[in-house]
Amino acid sequence: MKIDHLAIAVEDLESATEFYTSVFGFEIIHEGRVRDHYSRHMTDGNIDIALIRYDRGASSGEATAVGGQPGIHHIGFNVENVAESVRRIRELGCEVISDDGVMPVKFRTADGVVAEFAPMDHFKRTPG
Repeated sequence: MKIDHLAIAVEDLESATEFYTSVFGFEIIHEGRVRDHYSRHMTDGNIDIALIRYDRGASSGEATAVGGQPGIHHIGFNVENVAESVRRIRELGCEVISDDGVMPVKFRTADGVVAEFAPMDHFKRTPG
């Protein structure tokens, strides 16, 4: 298992992108529409952040996981076996907040932090 990215919910994707590129030197490596949001992955060469902008009125468990406000949304982990990882967190009493069949699988950790499991090769990263 390894940390893949830190997701930050934003209200204005373009303004947030300008901020992270001009202040910290991040570069866009992948972006696209995912269910009820647009996701823009960026890196500074060491860490990946995903700026996410949920659709106005989005009501999925994922969209409302942190109250629908800007800020850190979740931390993403790549795992060898998603089903086994989900089984284990359920044994520990963690709540899965993604709809059935949705990948990556978002859940609340024991202390309520939102995290997600994705297969090791789920996020294909290419510049631009």
